[in-house]
Amino acid sequence: MKFEVSSSELLKHLNLAAGAIGSNPVIPVMEDFLFDIKQNNLTITTTNLETTIITSMDIISEQDGTIAIPAKMLLETVKALPEQPITFTVDEETNGITILSSFGKYKLSGDAPDDFPSPPSDADTETLTLKSKKILKGITNTIFATSSDDIRLAMTGVFFQIDFNKINIVATDAHKLVKYTVGNINTDIATSFIVPKKGLMLVKNSLVENEDVHVSFNKTNVFFKMGKTKIACRLIDAKYPDYNAVIPVENPNIVTINRKDFLNSLKRTAIYANKSTNQIVLNIAEGSMTVSAQDLDFSNEATEQLTCEFNAEPMTIGFNGKFLLEILTVLESDEVKIMLSTPTRAGLMVPAEEESDEVLVMLLMPVMTTQSY
Repeated sequence: MKFEVSSSELLKHLNLAAGAIGSNPVIPVMEDFLFDIKQNNLTITTTNLETTIITSMDIISEQDGTIAIPAKMLLETVKALPEQPITFTVDEETNGITILSSFGKYKLSGDAPDDFPSPPSDADTETLTLKSKKILKGITNTIFATSSDDIRLAMTGVFFQIDFNKINIVATDAHKLVKYTVGNINTDIATSFIVPKKGLMLVKNSLVENEDVHVSFNKTNVFFKMGKTKIACRLIDAKYPDYNAVIPVENPNIVTINRKDFLNSLKRTAIYANKSTNQIVLNIAEGSMTVSAQDLDFSNEATEQLTCEFNAEPMTIGFNGKFLLEILTVLESDEVKIMLSTPTRAGLMVPAEEESDEVLVMLLMPVMTTQSY
């Protein structure tokens, strides 16, 4: 078997596929790229059994064939080459591989493709189509809010809830919660599933701007197909908590503030916060917000004042500064609205402006303000 391919184009696809190669594979062949050549088309497959990536590209080949190639060595070789055509020759009896470049010849041992795990079946799936921009925004806005606690398995992933003409994408770790809703979806599907965080990170890195993403799913897997790439993720088999129950409905105290000014103020004051609680206290009054942090153990203290819009009774509320920074970093609008009820109930943060078919809500639980400012 012999084929020719552009080194830079191959590298792009190898970098993408490498994301699904685990560090301690169940079987040695899972450390490989599976190359499958049919009619001048190369399909590259990788898997860690939880996530499978399949990506394809055009090549020049003399015959069809399949070979498993050690990923680390191939990736390092192609990375070290400048853009040029390279030729692969495979001995199908010994699985020996020869790579020919303008600089020289490189030989490595491949593996028999027979032991490579078969990709998950996409039979009996339902499908909807979203723009890559919406998928990207949904993943970016939620993935940081997932839990790392495997005891709460459902919360380690992102919850997709499809409700006919809209989709809710939700993540929570019990301290913070994000709900991103996209409307105007043309589908008659009503279902839900939980996608692991690692798989969604690979999907995020694979997205191309202004591209249709076909999302297919059955009881065990979800498939994201964009262009010549397909990513399959095994779903988390768990029940997601009733997230709507913790989102407060009545939030009459609304602060409108410049996001970047608030973010930069938090970055400075958080340096002085207690390292175990990360507590940041917001003293909000008409036209101004005082951002404070204090660490009594080391006599550290910081206070800054910002202008804002606020037309309710003055109030004081504390938040975990680390979580607050994460939320403000992910939000993209120039101004944010902080919607509050009481100092002991969760605060909601939303962009001051958003597109007509989107609703984004970020919830953060308060930290009790026991210190004096």
